[in-house]
Amino acid sequence: MAELVGDRLAAFVADNSSIPWRPGTVDCCMFLASWAMWIGHPDPAGHLRGTYDDDDGFRRIIAAAGGVVPVVESCISSIGGVRIAAPSLGAVAVIGARTNTEHQFGAIFDGQRWLVRFTNRVGHMAACPLAIWKI
Repeated sequence: MAELVGDRLAAFVADNSSIPWRPGTVDCCMFLASWAMWIGHPDPAGHLRGTYDDDDGFRRIIAAAGGVVPVVESCISSIGGVRIAAPSLGAVAVIGARTNTEHQFGAIFDGQRWLVRFTNRVGHMAACPLAIWKI
């Protein structure tokens, strides 16, 4: 099972890395929703996808929700995702600074480290998980 998830994650990362960054469609939080769809779930962020096109729009959504964790939690729970205490291969999370939403990122666990969608690529980031979900 882990091998299948690992292969699917590698294919997803390669595909997502080839798509240009576009807030509201391809960004660090939509990265999680896109992964969920890649593995067969409906779009958990469909209600947000395309509703913003810059960082200011994203920040307004985050501020209205009270942070990145509540936004991701709402999306992930809509597809049956559950919070877990420790990451497992393919789990999604919000990582980063506990009190500064400017330094919080959507991430996917690759079995060893957190993968984050940057403006020009998908790469690893070392940061504390603020909340982790199995999807």
